[in-house]
Amino acid sequence: MNDLIIIGGGPAGVSAAVYAARKHLSTVLISEDIGGQSIVSEGIENWIGWPKISGSELAKALREHIEALKAEHVDLVLSDRAAALSKEGERFVVKTKNGKEFAARAVLIATGASRRKLDIPGADKFENKGVTYCASCDGPLFAGMDVAVVGGGNAGFETALQLLAYCKSVTLFHRHREFKADPVTVEKALAHPNMKVMTHAEPTEILGEQFVTGMRYLDKDANETKEIKVAGIFAEIGVLPNTEFAGGLLELDAVGRIKVDARNQRANVDGIWAAGDCTDELYHQNNIAAGDGVKALEDIYLWLKTR
Repeated sequence: MNDLIIIGGGPAGVSAAVYAARKHLSTVLISEDIGGQSIVSEGIENWIGWPKISGSELAKALREHIEALKAEHVDLVLSDRAAALSKEGERFVVKTKNGKEFAARAVLIATGASRRKLDIPGADKFENKGVTYCASCDGPLFAGMDVAVVGGGNAGFETALQLLAYCKSVTLFHRHREFKADPVTVEKALAHPNMKVMTHAEPTEILGEQFVTGMRYLDKDANETKEIKVAGIFAEIGVLPNTEFAGGLLELDAVGRIKVDARNQRANVDGIWAAGDCTDELYHQNNIAAGDGVKALEDIYLWLKTR
């Protein structure tokens, strides 16, 4: 039986795995890939120590750090994901989507979150036909075209900045009057001549035939439904935690995030910790997730050694 199972390969899971290797804990890390949500980002400008790094470069650096230290202590189980988590006596058992099974004395859940999808008519019908959730993947397909971005947080404005490099115009829709993005990011985007912003406006329907041709939205100030012609719609409206496999065992909040003690990342079940974007922590960023993973691992090590 292992000392620890880490579920997730983003900054939280990888930082914990690095510390687990250094402390010689027998560990299994289960993840579909290494890197987390930021793997699709063209440029990350707030990862400490790097003025700018792409998502692929960050993923490569994280993988190299594990490989350099894991030796016989950390077993990487990639291209797989947790399907079920249960407690059997004094041990925890994780069953994976690919039919594997692992047991350990402790578990760290660092599964992050997935992008929230638009829930309006036409969104499902035109997904991958103009509606997209990844500017890095699909943005170049819309070179020279008018596009829309839905979401006024950092992700929305960063997506807009990326699209402005090759799209004819970018119109960003935000349901509130005030943006949630960092002021420096907002200022940079608004300074571009091809950038437009619609605040206090909410998308209501995706329009199209074979592909997207436009979008209807509610102008909340005028209380009037309007239309905009665009070829692509990039949604950046938040994320949902990847915790479906743990709901029957752990206490979750209203949106499915694992409730943890912020001092040590402990969940409500003794022997289980959670870190990063899958938790109910107030702020979710790569640097914070990495710190959560380290904090959790330090506590896990002490917990294991006192039993």
